[in-house]
Amino acid sequence: MAQTRKKRRRKHRGTQAGTIETPGRTGKPVSADRRPAARPTTARERRQHRFDKEPTWRGAVNRAAFAAVILAIFIGVTQKNIAQGVVLGVVAMLLYVPMSYYTDRALWRRRQRQKQQGSR
Repeated sequence: MAQTRKKRRRKHRGTQAGTIETPGRTGKPVSADRRPAARPTTARERRQHRFDKEPTWRGAVNRAAFAAVILAIFIGVTQKNIAQGVVLGVVAMLLYVPMSYYTDRALWRRRQRQKQQGSR
């Protein structure tokens, strides 16, 4: 009976110049000052690092814009009145931005106080 399966072949490792490189890093080592900073490894550390950042107005504007667009689309579709949805979206944006920023700031300050009390 003839063999039906083909034997696995190794990949070509050579370059056009005929040299064969060793597997792994082949370039110069990165100097210590050019090396990126150590990143948190676990999901818990990444989450904690994200919560340690102070809230910004830009983040609040992005979050408010997302919510306002969803609200405007919802109102425009359900009420069949696009102008009403746009106006309500703008009003919601004006309300959501400061509300979002100050809520995030209050939660951030609370977490910072808890960290300070926990470390003592």
